[in-house]
Amino acid sequence: MIFVGLARTPAESDTARIVEERLQVYGGLRPLTIEEVELEQPFAQRVVRPALVRIGSLLSRSTPGKARQNLFNQLELAGRPLNLSPEDFGAVRLITAVVGAAVGLLLGILLASPVYLVISIAIGTILGYYMPVLWLKQKVDGRRAEIQRSLPDAMDLMVIAVDAGLGFDSALTRVTEKYKNALSQEFAKMLREVSLGRPRMEALDDLGRNSGVDDLHNFIQAVIQSEQFGTGIGKILRIQSDEMRRKRRQRAQEKAAQATLKMMLPMVGCIFPTLWIVLLGPAGLILLHK
Repeated sequence: MIFVGLARTPAESDTARIVEERLQVYGGLRPLTIEEVELEQPFAQRVVRPALVRIGSLLSRSTPGKARQNLFNQLELAGRPLNLSPEDFGAVRLITAVVGAAVGLLLGILLASPVYLVISIAIGTILGYYMPVLWLKQKVDGRRAEIQRSLPDAMDLMVIAVDAGLGFDSALTRVTEKYKNALSQEFAKMLREVSLGRPRMEALDDLGRNSGVDDLHNFIQAVIQSEQFGTGIGKILRIQSDEMRRKRRQRAQEKAAQATLKMMLPMVGCIFPTLWIVLLGPAGLILLHK
């Protein structure tokens, strides 16, 4: 009976208690609670990010699906800055509008005029609401320009890799290992999709269409046609590389030709008035004294 009672008596220390005792032996450590784990995270992860998610989820309910998809495409073209989703971007626009309205309210109070108060609040709200859109457009344009600049160098590397006996996918892998820019990120994303089972031609076609760069789209279409008709990929890459070099040289010549015209405005607005003051200033002072 004594043995039966001992068998039915639960163990005094379970697994969690044993682990806690061992941790206390090795330095007095103890398991962290959920609140302590959350407090160790940065302020942006604990407060800002959840607030953006809540506000974005509320705004997404009233946003049409087409507009949300267009915004998602713009964020993808920009390279997902700050890892923002369409809902997060809508929340950021609302927050910046509120901040702009607060700044406008402060300026209106300083001006001490009801008319200026209303105007400043309206201007601050509009600027705050549309500033994220301008920022996103700048990100998209910058990423497209970066892809445009890095495409000829990537083409040359792919030509060398294919001539050395590598396949097209291996050549793209070489580009992603050699360069760290927007184009290599797009290639790496496409290769990940292919490794997950997506058809390569479909992934390439989406890469060319969604990039927003005509040269990259034309290059992708040439590669797809070479795969369909059985043309050697090395020849296609060499032709496209020469074409990219020629287009980049033409763009450089166009910018050089526009430099003279662009210099006219600062010369007329800044340099010429200074020259007039230096040349005509003494004569003007003599006429004033007379």
